[in-house]
Amino acid sequence: MTATDVVSCMLTALFAAAAVRALRYALVSRSLEWRGRVDHLLHTAMALAMAVMPWNRGPGLPELPQTAFFATAALWFPLTAAGCRQRSRLAAAARRLPYAVGMAAMAWMTLSMAGPSHTPVAEGLPSEHQALHLSHSAGELKAGTVVTGVLALYLLVVALRSLTRSMPTLRSVSDAVAISTSRRELYGCFWDGSMALGTVIMLLMHP
Repeated sequence: MTATDVVSCMLTALFAAAAVRALRYALVSRSLEWRGRVDHLLHTAMALAMAVMPWNRGPGLPELPQTAFFATAALWFPLTAAGCRQRSRLAAAARRLPYAVGMAAMAWMTLSMAGPSHTPVAEGLPSEHQALHLSHSAGELKAGTVVTGVLALYLLVVALRSLTRSMPTLRSVSDAVAISTSRRELYGCFWDGSMALGTVIMLLMHP
């Protein structure tokens, strides 16, 4: 077993556990309204898809429908922020932004999997057309690298913030909200941070 396989096994275990947790909250929790249940069902779908993605080396589910699904899910979180119990819609949207970015990262990965395969340039093609083709491919590759980098950097910040929220030495004395955070909220932060960190690793491992 290679080091990549070991990492893939760890990611699969993480995402499978996250899927079970999200599904349990969606079906069992009595305190959630319908919006919260949809949130958890979307998290379940994302976690399950990411659990099998490291092993998806052959024909599987069509990538384009997956891309459309997760792109819609990415829009769901900010668009439904208006009904959240927050002081303002902007604050609610900011709170739900990490989930939207996570769904967008999933859509980005499935989109790159559905991208057209690179075909060799025909031998009779004029040299200027070959140069244009290579320049276009290089531009697409650079743009794709920038998008991946931005998504990974944002999710890494989210992961570090969530995973270190329960560490007293990293909290300022004036951070009354963090100090009064309940154990249940810290439990949620742990899973949010773990999912974000796992998504970062998937983004960097993804070809």
